[in-house]
Order: sequence, then structure tokens, then C-alpha cells
Amino acid sequence: MKPFYITTPIYYVNDKPHIGHAYTTILADVLARHYRNIGRDVFLLTGLDEHGQKVQQAAESRNINPKQHCDEMAPRFLKLWEKLHISYDDFIRTTEKRHTDIVKYFLQKVYDKGDIYEDSYEGLYSVSEERFITEKEAESGEFRDIKELKEKNYFFKMSKYQDKLIKHIEENPNFIQPKFRRNEVLGFLRSPLEDLCISRPKSRLSWGIEMPFDSNYITYVWFDALINYVSAIGLNSDEKKYKTFWPVNYHLIGKDILTTHSVYWPTMLMSAGIKLPKSIFAHGWWLSDQSKMSKSLGNVVDPLKLIETYGVDPVRFYLMKEMVLGQDSNFSLDSFVKCYNSDLANDFGNLLSRVTNLINKFYDGKIPTGEDNSEEGKAVKKSAKETVECVLKFIDEMKINDAINHTFKFIRELNKYLEITAPWKVIKKDMNSAGKILYTAAESLRITALILSPIMPNRTQTVFDIFHIDSREIGWGGLIAGTKIEVHKPLFPRIEINS
Repeated sequence: MKPFYITTPIYYVNDKPHIGHAYTTILADVLARHYRNIGRDVFLLTGLDEHGQKVQQAAESRNINPKQHCDEMAPRFLKLWEKLHISYDDFIRTTEKRHTDIVKYFLQKVYDKGDIYEDSYEGLYSVSEERFITEKEAESGEFRDIKELKEKNYFFKMSKYQDKLIKHIEENPNFIQPKFRRNEVLGFLRSPLEDLCISRPKSRLSWGIEMPFDSNYITYVWFDALINYVSAIGLNSDEKKYKTFWPVNYHLIGKDILTTHSVYWPTMLMSAGIKLPKSIFAHGWWLSDQSKMSKSLGNVVDPLKLIETYGVDPVRFYLMKEMVLGQDSNFSLDSFVKCYNSDLANDFGNLLSRVTNLINKFYDGKIPTGEDNSEEGKAVKKSAKETVECVLKFIDEMKINDAINHTFKFIRELNKYLEITAPWKVIKKDMNSAGKILYTAAESLRITALILSPIMPNRTQTVFDIFHIDSREIGWGGLIAGTKIEVHKPLFPRIEINS
């Protein structure tokens, strides 16, 4: 199987981690775990963007140097990724030498090609976004701390690659996903593309990577940050690793950084003679009461508090189930509790307890022999195989919520199967037949746990431990009859909210 490389954005070190950061990183982790499960060589990259004006200003306000400030901020993200059970393969910080060396190498390569030139620029500059903006952008009200600037800088000939980029997008329908984001970028590219200012004079901003061809300037933070995707996997330093994983399968991003990833980044790569990403996937925002989360509104959801109260896996499950990839989704505690109690406590948790309680009570805690070959049993087995096939297809299509919904449709079928076959009644007359029903239900549970393991790695591991499952073979027949199962507490105790 081909290797699979997936990235999150590198998060701005000055931000406090919020539900948006958690969502993107969990999504990347779910995909990474899924593809590892089916045998692919996976590399999951995440990290931090540590340069720029806001970092310098924050450090100055604390009377410490910017690197010390970054070193104190970075553990917040590492702590959250640990709590969220993110199985990243690398965590890159843009202050690391392995990154700064490659940024200089990349810049020199583009400069030597003649795609970087010096020019004076006069215009509006947004301090909050750390970039020059147009009059129209200034009037939109979306940019803060705007001031007029006139200064000499270096520019990247981004306009030179406009037609080539349009052609690539049109010829590769999956390059930008979902489709409506692709159309959005093509719409943006209908207007003439301006060249990109890629430097800041040290007299104004000193915290950044020095330009390799002019020590009076540092690199624009976006030109620096985007290069992390190739510096982390060994561009110009580890040829074997780089050739194994590049081009990336997915850059996962929020829709707010679509232009930088689908216009700046591809044109930079074209100039440097590097293959373009296979796909850039922009997901929506998590809203609170239909409003974008913001500090000023006080509606930012803290993922650490959420997982401390309700557990990691239920939070991972809810975030994956409730957002259709590409669209915005509304977060509310009420919908979280309803989702938990309905899907996890009632459907999945109760099914597990039902099956294991009967095995422990009537079969000395040992998995019964054989499988149910009645019409109902055959239907369950067929449905299990179809569920696996559908889930694999949905995940390949980046339809995580559809994969979850299909899996829970199967779980509800299993509950119905037990209601119809009623093994607790059959036991009184025919222990052998009842055992076959319970084996079929337990084996279906094993397959369900495997499907859900990328989303809920801890709770599904509990299921594997209960049944003493070592194999991760997703085909039917993995349970070993006669295996002693473990007595367990409820997998998902109901959440009771006091009104």
C-alpha cells in the first residue's frame, strides 16, 4: 500500500488552544489511525508557527526574548495533544534549526530562479494579520490595527504562476476540496494575481528567519510557515523520507486559511520545482449558538475542560460525528449530551453490557462456540461485511460523519437482532443455539470496535481487552471461542444533567 502523509496547519503559538485547533488535529489523527489500521505507512505532522510581529510584541510586553516566550507557550499545545490522544509522528516548531535551514534553502532557490525582486511598497498594513491589505479589505471591517506603511521589501513573483495554477486546479478536481471551496479559489483567480511581499525590514520586525540574500530583512511569516510541510519530512536533508511521503495526501486546514494554502503555497512550490500537494481540504468552523467563536463574545469552548468533564473519546466522537466536512457546525453542550446518551450509552454501551452479561452469567464468562446460521444471523453477518466496505469508502471520500452514522445504523441492527432472537429466552431451552447468537453479536461488536477505534482509541481498546482481542483483522471470524472474557464497568455511563 502507498504511504499516507497528512498535515494539520501549524498553529500560532500565541493562541490558546480551542475547539477549532482540537477538531482539525483530531480529524487528522482519526485519518492517520484509520490508514495505519489498514496497513499503510502513515506520517502525521502537526506543530507551531512561532515567528511574526504578535509573538515579538507579546515577548516585549513580558520583558523576555521571543524564543523564551515560544518555549513557554508551546507546552499548552503538547499537553492538549497528549490529552486528546493525538498519535502524531512529528511536532515541528518553526524556530527549530531543521526548519530555518530549509526556509533559507527554499528562498535561495526561488531567488536564484529570478522569482524574487526588490521594490518599494506603499499601502495599508494590518498588524493583526501581519500583511498588507487592499482598500476593499480595510473597508470590510474584518481587519484590525490598520496603518499606512511605505517601505522597501522583497516580492515573490506569484503572478507569474497564475495561469499554471488555474490549469492545475481545473485538471485536478480533488486538488482543493470540497468542490465549492475549489470554485471559490478559481473565482479569486479570475482577477489578476498580485505579487506577494515576502520580507519585513528588521528595523520594524526582527523576530523571524533572516533572508539568505539580505541580512537586513526577515522572511514574511506565511512564506516561512508553509515550508514546514516539506522541512519536517526531509527536503534537502533526508531524501529517503522525503521521497516516501511527498507529495502530501492531505493538507487539512480551516476555511480561513484557504487562500494561503491554495494560492501562495502552490505557486511557491511551482517556483521551487517541487510537486504540488495531492489535496488541500478546507473544513468549516465550529460555531457557538450559530455565532463564530471569539474571545470578545466569550463563547470559545475550551477542549481541556470538556475532556476533563466528559472524557476524551466522547469528545472525539461528537466532533467527528457532528460536522459534515466542509460545512460549519454548531457546538452546544445540550447536543453533546444527547449524542453521548443516545449513541454511546444507549446503543453501543448497552449492547456491549447485554452481550457480556449473558456470556458471564450462562457460559462461565467464555465466548460460546459457533455462529448463528439462521436467517437473522446470516443477515447480521452480511450487514457487518457491508458496513466495513461502506466505512472504508466513506473515509476515502472524507465523509467521516457518514462512516459513523453507517456504523451506528449497524449497531442499532444488532440491538434489534438481539430483541428478535432473545438469547436470554433461548438459553432456557437451547444453550447451544443461544451461544451461537451471542457469538454472532460479540463478533459484530469486535468489528464495530475496530471500525470505531480511530475515533475512540481508548474505549474501543477496553472492548478489545474485554474479549482478549489481539488481532486487528477486520474480516469476519476474529473472535476465538472459549476465550475467557473480562467483567467490566459500563463503557459509557449515562450523563445525567440536573435541570
